[in-house]
Amino acid sequence: MKGYKTVVFLFIIAISLTFCAMKPELQTEFPQEIKSVFYQKWEDGKESNGTHFYIEFKKPLAANIKLEKIYFQNQESAIKGTAKNTFVAHFYSENKKEDLIMHRDSAKEYGNKAPVIQKTKFDLKSNEAVLEYKKDDKTYFFKIINPKEKPMGTYPPIK
Repeated sequence: MKGYKTVVFLFIIAISLTFCAMKPELQTEFPQEIKSVFYQKWEDGKESNGTHFYIEFKKPLAANIKLEKIYFQNQESAIKGTAKNTFVAHFYSENKKEDLIMHRDSAKEYGNKAPVIQKTKFDLKSNEAVLEYKKDDKTYFFKIINPKEKPMGTYPPIK
């Protein structure tokens, strides 16, 4: 019986170690030279605000490379080309503030919603981003450190 428990225990350990190895590997170099990476925060003054995240390349993106997503500040977004060398991702958030019921009797606070916390694939600092891209139909992840924040109006508006 003791041998059976040991085998089960070792099996569970082996399975858990297998899942640890499945984390995506981050590339240290992108296959093409990047000119600049920056983001701009915007507000419309009403209910929404967000961030535009830009990546500019020195030359047009190679045909065998396709940019998929950006992971930035606990959000993820698809990335789209705006020009031959420029790509942008849009992160939207709403300033929707819901009324909370605060009462001495906790039963009367029923109906308050818990905040929704989104978790992305990566554990990133606020000054880091990860670019997901495909090269020859294989998925890679490139870590971007310290993208610059530019004020709105310093770059052509999004169309």
